[in-house]
Amino acid sequence: MKVLVINAGSSSIKYQLIDMKNENVVAKGLVEKIGIPDSQLTHKINGQAYEIKKDLKDHAEGLKLVLKTLQDPKIGAIKSLDEIDAIGHRVLHGGTLYSTATLVTPKVIKDLEKLIPLGPLHMPANIEGIKACQKVMKGKPNVALFDTGFHATMPDYASTYAVPYEWKEKYGVRKYGFHGMSHEFIASEVARITGKKNLRIINCHIGNGASVCAIKNGKCVDTSMGLTPLEGLMMGTRCGDIDPAVAEFVMNKTGMSISEFINIANKKSGFLGVSGVTNDIRDVMKAMNEGNARAKLAYDMFNYRIKKYIGSYAAAMGGVDVIVFTAGSGENRDEVREEVMKDMEFLGVDFDEKANKNFKRGEVNLLSKKKSKVKVYMIPTNEELLIARETARVVKNSK
Repeated sequence: MKVLVINAGSSSIKYQLIDMKNENVVAKGLVEKIGIPDSQLTHKINGQAYEIKKDLKDHAEGLKLVLKTLQDPKIGAIKSLDEIDAIGHRVLHGGTLYSTATLVTPKVIKDLEKLIPLGPLHMPANIEGIKACQKVMKGKPNVALFDTGFHATMPDYASTYAVPYEWKEKYGVRKYGFHGMSHEFIASEVARITGKKNLRIINCHIGNGASVCAIKNGKCVDTSMGLTPLEGLMMGTRCGDIDPAVAEFVMNKTGMSISEFINIANKKSGFLGVSGVTNDIRDVMKAMNEGNARAKLAYDMFNYRIKKYIGSYAAAMGGVDVIVFTAGSGENRDEVREEVMKDMEFLGVDFDEKANKNFKRGEVNLLSKKKSKVKVYMIPTNEELLIARETARVVKNSK
């Protein structure tokens, strides 16, 4: 079985074609600037990248270009669309309606459209991606996976905000959490690596967007992101946890609207807002090493907040057995891992600084010493593979 994994953004389509026989990525790529001048497709196969520039007015046209490229005699991966058995889609929000991989039906589409208010930036594009696949590849099964799905097991005392309860009942105001596919993949990888399922895991998905998840016996019991991805850790451009009264205080001082405030909290805060340099941790660290005090402050804040979440989730689960670092900075920035793990001996961590500095990219790395009570790993995440696996499972069970 070959599964085409689609991650549709507002003006983009990321894709991977995965052969489930050996779980190999046959081809992958990115369509950018859909509906914008200078749109293009970057297609990768056999270690080579190919750029195709073409104006694309909508996602359907973008998907047609992807499928045409996948069938190209010179740079393609398949001879015909018959070789694609199913399409798996990353969808931001399942609300309280969907928590597991779901075969897309007309009812599912209608339900997803009702959830747009919970994810106005991402949901329309996710839905458009599904509709484009249905239009271009008629009859092929489409399966939706939800970024919120893994967090549906949170107990109500973890997911409920201390605001009037009617807000939860009437408007769905509660913690949903995100990066669920990454956290779920890491949980399965830890079980595979250790041979144990009944573990207390704290997974640190640390990229430009970042979240920490507390996983007990394979299920999420708490996570740092909330109603939206704005809650939790400080990120590339997101502020993370702040006093809600900051909004009113700043709005009264400046006259800005609530929409302007939320835009700044989402897109102009975090590393970018504090450092004044960039949202990219690599450039923040470069500026810090050149003596930029605000860059140093941003870096210290970032590491401190990750450490704080690890401590709180260890307390919530009555201890921790495994701590994992994954995603961009989690996988590639040994300096971040070292700073976060500093002074964690009280938790039972015997961190191996040498192993951390000499880590191998793209591989599972044990970063704690053999006698460490708590194991620390760097594990590469693979959300696309999880989507492909679940898509194959759902399609097989639907027959």
